[in-house]
Amino acid sequence: MNTLEKKIYKKLAEVPKGQITTYGELAKAVGLKNGQRAVGRIMNKNPYPVIIPCHRVVMSTGKLGGFDYGPDVKTKMLTDEGVKIQGGKIVDFENKLYRF
Repeated sequence: MNTLEKKIYKKLAEVPKGQITTYGELAKAVGLKNGQRAVGRIMNKNPYPVIIPCHRVVMSTGKLGGFDYGPDVKTKMLTDEGVKIQGGKIVDFENKLYRF
């Protein structure tokens, strides 16, 4: 695991249960300008998806985005944390969004 990955995973660990952040917010939080895609690639390589909550990272549109275990698992994990999802999008997105 490289330094950037460690930095992103550590920052992501700050997102509380029941809240979400976006790929762009996470990129900005670690100093990556326009680093959404880089964050997405790093989330895709997450070696500890249960410990590092990559399921809490969503698209800036409120759509779920990708997840290695599929959209149904990501939906279930977020729903279990109290995040409402309808039609593949976060309901009340702005109030659930965690900003660093």
